[in-house]
Amino acid sequence: MTSSIKIHDEQKRGGAASAPLDPIHLRRAGVSVVIAQGTFDVPDIVHWGAALRDADVAGMVASARPAILNSSVDVPRSFPVIASRAFGWSGTPALDARTEDGARIESLHLTAVESEGAAATLRFSTASTAEVEVAYRLDEAGVLHASSSVLNTSLDRVIDVTAVRVLLPIPARAAEIVDHTGRWTREFQPQRASIRDGSWVRTSRRGRPGHDTSLITIVGTPGFAYRTGEVWASHIAWSGNSETIVERLPEGAGAHSSVLGAGELLDAGEVKLQPGEEYRSPGVVLAWSDSGIDGVTERFHRSVRARTVHPTRPRPLLLNTWEAVYFDHDFDTLAELADAAADVGVERFVLDDGWFRGRRGDTAGLGDWFVDAGPWPEGLRPLSDRVHGRGMQFGLWVEPEMVNLDSDLARAHPDWVLREAGELKWRHQFALDFSRDDVVEHILERLDRVIIEAAVDFVKWDHNRDLHAAMGADGARRMHAQTLGLYRMLAELRRRHPQLEIETCASGGGRADLGILEHTDRVWASDCNDPTERQRIQRGLSTLLPPELVGTHIGPEESHTTHRQADFSFRAATALFGHAGIEWDLSACSNEEFDAVSAWARMYRELRGVLHSGVTVRADHVDDGTLLHGIVTDDRREAVYAWVRLDTSSAAHTPRVPMPGLDPEQSYRVRAREEVGPVSRHQIGDPSWLAAEAGFVCSGAVLEQGLPLPLLNPGQALVLHVTAVE
Repeated sequence: MTSSIKIHDEQKRGGAASAPLDPIHLRRAGVSVVIAQGTFDVPDIVHWGAALRDADVAGMVASARPAILNSSVDVPRSFPVIASRAFGWSGTPALDARTEDGARIESLHLTAVESEGAAATLRFSTASTAEVEVAYRLDEAGVLHASSSVLNTSLDRVIDVTAVRVLLPIPARAAEIVDHTGRWTREFQPQRASIRDGSWVRTSRRGRPGHDTSLITIVGTPGFAYRTGEVWASHIAWSGNSETIVERLPEGAGAHSSVLGAGELLDAGEVKLQPGEEYRSPGVVLAWSDSGIDGVTERFHRSVRARTVHPTRPRPLLLNTWEAVYFDHDFDTLAELADAAADVGVERFVLDDGWFRGRRGDTAGLGDWFVDAGPWPEGLRPLSDRVHGRGMQFGLWVEPEMVNLDSDLARAHPDWVLREAGELKWRHQFALDFSRDDVVEHILERLDRVIIEAAVDFVKWDHNRDLHAAMGADGARRMHAQTLGLYRMLAELRRRHPQLEIETCASGGGRADLGILEHTDRVWASDCNDPTERQRIQRGLSTLLPPELVGTHIGPEESHTTHRQADFSFRAATALFGHAGIEWDLSACSNEEFDAVSAWARMYRELRGVLHSGVTVRADHVDDGTLLHGIVTDDRREAVYAWVRLDTSSAAHTPRVPMPGLDPEQSYRVRAREEVGPVSRHQIGDPSWLAAEAGFVCSGAVLEQGLPLPLLNPGQALVLHVTAVE
């Protein structure tokens, strides 16, 4: 899922296509994609959506050509795979590239087609200038993977590539858009709009997806929700600058109404292809469902879990030291914290910022990846040995892409620092130029040495600033090459340390894409551990990522970022639905708090097999102050739900709330899990079904209709455990 430029040993040439293209039908997991000959003798996307029979394809193709319009091209409009003005497309082009003398590359002809099973590759060329390849693949989850490449086949011309986009047509009934926005400590917030004529474009020029990332762009039938509606969704698997497009023109897109697509956002001059060089676009992943947002979420989760790099070991309960000690490091304090962590059942202990040379605050030290001999006169190995001796893994925070100007590295190599226009500082730091091999190699060697010497099992990899201008010493833009340098470094670090796990963090959820997750094992969703905020943050991020990839921590009673106070039971229930952890000074806990954390740790270990493998479900609207979400096993024999109240509402009681995803013919036992502390109700007693000491038994059909749930006080969450009974 990465883009690349590579040198070819031989120039490639394509000949003319020998015959018109026979329809290509990609079909898998209830999804079909049909590609067929179009008006301009280049392939069109005729259909992407519900599965078709092979017998249906001819009719779909035959009905794909609309009427010839007044004041328009003199042939029926179609939507080519490589949409451009040369083929009558007046919208955003799939390809924007030109030679150094200004000649545009857009009049392409088909030269080769490879199609096997659920995958197809189409190659196009222009005379003696370029070859363009477009590839599609439906995976076992029905997720469509699409990407493109541009090869310079000339002998002596340079090609400037400014955009390579994946664009797919969508029907007129897809009339609304939902994507996400946000800010630091409030990421992944959904927003909804109607599709209108024109271009709806979300861009990231931050050098990372950003806290306001669109994450997934979903278009669907009016009023689509989590459990209802037909939807089409896209995500770009790329950790640098990007753009996402939904576009509708009055004349439509062939037989369709609108277009959905995405691509890398390139600055002018970033990708100049010399003869024999190739640009490969980031992968775009796309999903269709006729069962609402939860339908595309299930497809994305199944697709992500099928990757060869997906974690297979149980996700260890961890403790991160940041909110316990901040920069105040010493062995005795941290050894005491590690012992407390082991006593409550923590399985991974992570030492956060402050361990390296000169790092007593955030103004100095970044780039100097040497253990600070002040607080650590014997290095980090004594703490690592203490942690390992208590049966836990040892983790370490790093921010390798960044540098403080107050550092030995910046003083020795000022040309290694990416400069921003006007020397734009951000948290007292700049980015290192990862487009340079010498920079990547230097940082890699330092991290490699620390990992070996301290016996590090896990790395929290942070990235605490946007990159705006991101210019190298020569003044050229660097974001494309910067992102590839990051991927190259992560890949090499994993090659040297195949058992090492890496968390991607970017001031929280600023870089939570499937591109970075090809090289990492976990996403830190947000720097905010306030459970009220986290419920919404995790709900948004779960649209794309399964819970085992999302870091969810219990913080102290008063949130570090919002200063809101929350009961332990609410913090615990919120952190349960992810890769759970603790960000809290356990050594200062009362005996009651210590016991509650221990009980929660046992519950996490008991339920993580369900939470980290099942299907994510979310009930639609009950009232504005509530959420219901859960995980249901693939065989639908077990489920864990959270009933959450964030705000008050005008209702005096809670009506039946559907508990989705279960087998209507199966009998189930429902019981509340309150061993981490009582959940405060805004009522005298519970609904009668909940009072049953052994749990309430009913059918999945009844649960799908819903149970009247307790009217909780704001800032409370009740965990419900559902198990099949014979």
